[in-house]
Amino acid sequence: MGSEHGAGDGAEDGAEDGAERAPSARDRLRVAAGHRAVVLLAPAALYLAVRELGLLVLQLMAPRWDKDVTAALTSWDGQWFLGIAQGGYDEVPPWLVDAFGRRGGETPLAFFPGYPGLVRWVDVLPGVGPVEAAFVVSLLSGVVCAYGLRRLGERVAGGSRRAGLALVVLFAASPMAVVLSMTYSEATFCALAAWSLVGVVERRWVLAGVCCAAAGLVRPTAAALVLAVGLAALVAVLRRRDGVWPWVGGALAPLGLLGYLGYVALRTGEWDGWFALQQRGWDSRFDGGAATWKFTLLVLGEPRSVLELVTVWLLLGAVVLAVVGWRRRLEWPLLVYGVAVLVMDLGSNGLMNSKARLLLPAFTLLLPVALGLARRRTGTAVAVLAGVAVFSAWFGAYAITAWQYAI
Repeated sequence: MGSEHGAGDGAEDGAEDGAERAPSARDRLRVAAGHRAVVLLAPAALYLAVRELGLLVLQLMAPRWDKDVTAALTSWDGQWFLGIAQGGYDEVPPWLVDAFGRRGGETPLAFFPGYPGLVRWVDVLPGVGPVEAAFVVSLLSGVVCAYGLRRLGERVAGGSRRAGLALVVLFAASPMAVVLSMTYSEATFCALAAWSLVGVVERRWVLAGVCCAAAGLVRPTAAALVLAVGLAALVAVLRRRDGVWPWVGGALAPLGLLGYLGYVALRTGEWDGWFALQQRGWDSRFDGGAATWKFTLLVLGEPRSVLELVTVWLLLGAVVLAVVGWRRRLEWPLLVYGVAVLVMDLGSNGLMNSKARLLLPAFTLLLPVALGLARRRTGTAVAVLAGVAVFSAWFGAYAITAWQYAI
């Protein structure tokens, strides 16, 4: 009986130990909630971490070149956007001039109204000035874009959550991603473009059309987005898919861009008013790539600066990524959008120093890289992404401190 009693005690003790080891329902709920929180916050956390690294490097480099960090982050086009946000198109500070040092009553119309309009709305909040408002809009836009990119990385063929997060990091660590932290309009445009393309991939046509229309009020690059959304909607109509919604999305998509171009045409009295302003004020027009080709040959033959040399290699790299995306059968609307952004950049004879920045919206060309990294071991992927982030932090800081010209 003693042995039976002892065996019973041992069984009871084992059962108690097992009960202690087994997680309770509350513990399981806590773990599940923590996992959901990590999944939910990961795009924002990764985006902000990469951009914070860029700002830290900028703070280290700025004193070396006698630059104020805030002044650097609000320079060039940033001053125009701040001026429009504060006074509208008719009361921009008189010291703001075009590339030739000239200024007319219509010169500010060269800058699209979407971003400064958002800045003006945030500026009315108590205790918020125009510069702070502009930084807030850029910051929040970047976070919104990060969630759109994560969604794209999940929804494309062969996509996954890992691919989406890799795409977020690659975008935040693009060579000229420093402009995402400046008072520039790129972050806002990219946020709208990302969610418009999510709408296309998921066949949510109203989302695609509304975001595309809004993007058309932010940057002229929206022409590439209108092309992608419009073609995707047209294909859906021809295949008789999704009922009336492709018609709705396709009709909404060009409204913002056409609306602003029409407004400038009325203000200037010229049907091509916005394009004329660009050419007169910044000597910017579409020349089919002749100026870019000349610039490329000149820089490769006789490099004059780090920024120009890196810019050329970035342009060549973007062409390679476009070919890779085509060979890997990236969803064609995403490829159309990325290639169209690239063609607009290569085909313009505008400021050559800005071409690396103008590549930033072509984030869909990064998808094959993100998909490839998602299939690698975690250590390998993290090492590659960390290296890219460090390079981006240095190059962005260099571009707005050591480099003395507009970007």
